[in-house]
Amino acid sequence: MKLILKLAFSASLIGATLYVAGAAPVWAALAEADLRWLGVAAFCLISVTVLMARRWQLVAQSLGLDLTYGLALREYFLSGLINQILPGGVLGDASRAIRLRHAGDLKRAAKSVLLERLIGQIFLWAVMAVGFMIALLLPGGLPLPLWIWVVLVGLIALFGLAYISRFPLINDAVSLLRRSEQTLISGLITALLLVSFAACARGVGAVLPGEAILTLIPLILSAMIIPLSIGGWGWREGAAAMLFPLAGLEASLGVATGIAYGGLLLLTALPAMVFLVWVHTGDPVARQSATTE
Repeated sequence: MKLILKLAFSASLIGATLYVAGAAPVWAALAEADLRWLGVAAFCLISVTVLMARRWQLVAQSLGLDLTYGLALREYFLSGLINQILPGGVLGDASRAIRLRHAGDLKRAAKSVLLERLIGQIFLWAVMAVGFMIALLLPGGLPLPLWIWVVLVGLIALFGLAYISRFPLINDAVSLLRRSEQTLISGLITALLLVSFAACARGVGAVLPGEAILTLIPLILSAMIIPLSIGGWGWREGAAAMLFPLAGLEASLGVATGIAYGGLLLLTALPAMVFLVWVHTGDPVARQSATTE
């Protein structure tokens, strides 16, 4: 029932967005999409998964968990596929924690997953904050409405309050980000995420300026973490339709970009099927977790 409700909710959001932005120009943009740019986006998204697996491995090892890179990569692809096809967008992450319990205990396994995700979100928001500061200081930048500044200030205030209050996960995430390899990997992941979305936009005929890439794309990607959907569908397209006009682009191009991005997210999660086959053919990496499940 929950799956049906969230499918209906995502479909309703996309339907409403298509109605407002205009379905015809959206489908036209998708039909004429440049596959070369979409290929660039797909390469970036696969690279993101590869790097996220390494980031998770580093976090898990910092908590004393025995996680090899091969196992981390397998579990990350599997969780990505689950997040794309099941409601909430977090069930895949929960499965990572449950399947990693063999390496220590469920509490530390769950903490490793939460910390890895939090580190990624902090870095994305940090880049967004820098982008907004650039937009504020440089003349002739994006005409950002007041509500965006309210959202930014609110996020900074919440993060600052949580850090000052010594909220454990926030403090642990900040501590891990002080490590050079963690910072480098998180920086590369964030850059690839921004490039992947910008490449999708370019593929459907929208050229985003640099300020928009640093400010609007993080907001669009952040909308995907709202759990009332499947794979971020609906929220992503709605946010893009609302924000693209700030960069002088049609809302329909924002919707087309969101749909293309969502399709590529699902496509680039399909390598998980290979790992599922390996599980049943005696792969030694798979046996590392299977022996205790």
